[in-house]
Amino acid sequence: MTEALHIVCPHCHTTNRVKTADLASAPDCGSCHQPLFTGAPLALDEAGFDRHIGRSQIPVLVDFWAPWCGPCRMMAPAFEQAAAQLEPRLRLVKVNTEDAQNLAARFNIRSIPTLALFQGGQEVARQPGAMRSAAEIVRWAQSNLR
Repeated sequence: MTEALHIVCPHCHTTNRVKTADLASAPDCGSCHQPLFTGAPLALDEAGFDRHIGRSQIPVLVDFWAPWCGPCRMMAPAFEQAAAQLEPRLRLVKVNTEDAQNLAARFNIRSIPTLALFQGGQEVARQPGAMRSAAEIVRWAQSNLR
């Protein structure tokens, strides 16, 4: 029997069951019929964050950032490129700490940007500070997967 994973849609946030073998073939959401993977980071609010972290069975790499933060803006293009390289094995998301202050407090985010890797609903790694390249982000994420 082929293993299936729960994947939360980046568009309607419905949880989908996707066969592991089908991940690489651009699966669509069963509810809204949009692509489950876009090759770009997904901006999430607190409710969306909780749904993706709690329901998705693929790891989620979170960029905690703010619009006024120069290093955050500097790292944004590299994070975008990393999303194109890491999906569908990981979901990359961005959380604006100005808009989601409760979330930033809940995870004790003290400096931005901060990358946090979640697997199975739990934080497994954290990296404060900007990474300069997509390759550096990809290496860091892959080296911290369980």
